[in-house]
Amino acid sequence: MFDENIVKTGSNEMELVDFRIFKQGQDKIYEGIYGVNVSKVREIIKIPTLTELPGVPEYIEGIFDLRGIVIPVVNLAKWMQITEPESTLLKPRVIITEFSNILIGFIVHEAKRIRRINWRDIEPASFSAGSGALDKGKITGVTRIENDEVLLILDLESVIEELGIYAPKTDVDYKLEKFSGTALILDDSLTARKRVKDMMQQLGLQVVEAKDGVEGLNKLEELSQVYGENLCNILKIIISDVEMPQMDGFHFAARLKDDVRFKDIPIVFNSSLSNEFMNEKGVQEAGGEGYLVKFNASDFFSEVTKVLKRHQSQEQG
Repeated sequence: MFDENIVKTGSNEMELVDFRIFKQGQDKIYEGIYGVNVSKVREIIKIPTLTELPGVPEYIEGIFDLRGIVIPVVNLAKWMQITEPESTLLKPRVIITEFSNILIGFIVHEAKRIRRINWRDIEPASFSAGSGALDKGKITGVTRIENDEVLLILDLESVIEELGIYAPKTDVDYKLEKFSGTALILDDSLTARKRVKDMMQQLGLQVVEAKDGVEGLNKLEELSQVYGENLCNILKIIISDVEMPQMDGFHFAARLKDDVRFKDIPIVFNSSLSNEFMNEKGVQEAGGEGYLVKFNASDFFSEVTKVLKRHQSQEQG
């Protein structure tokens, strides 16, 4: 288990597990440098004995029992359509991850080290069409490391979406309360922003969108210029992702709490990071009034409604 207390809340830093995937070229082997947020990693193990499953995509190598929990194992090279070298020098490992309340293992060719990276140094991934496996949304961000090499941050959520393991729970079996005002939502995923926007509009709120914390602060400045001291009566809630390039959700929240204009606007975190520590970190340390794991519509509406009603009563009181 990794020490989850190392990165201070609001520091705008993350820790990445640096791992390698090797590709067999025509005349040489190429080394790909990748990373995944330590907060999503349970442990790293040697490849266990796997039980094959019939009728699944070829990149699913099988399943195994980890202390009473059956975990599917994905071969990342196969998923990324990379031709693996036949070298015996590889040191394959399985990275056991947990996000969106799902445990899944990923086979990598080598687990290298832990890196601490500032979100400011992570650029959103933008690959031109025709760049092979990369233009399928498999990369969420890029950052430069030593020797001017580039580390690619993998979007592991897209694996579980492809597998059909994870489907957002969008059914709500109760009548929604309606509110007035505006909500600000932050998420670097266009799909996630659309889902949250749809749900906020179902609650009667208008929506302002931002793709990361930097843009979120800019949107707040614009709203402040328009509404002045009345902003808190207009902007009823902020829904923020945690992992975002440029500025993460916790650092964004810390900046909010330091600004007298914005500190009383409630913020709810909405993230795929699903361990209990992240919940505690978001609520107790970062000042969030709630922490949601993507995407359960019932939980979302219940938590957001609770926060909105609490602040509504404070305003009236």
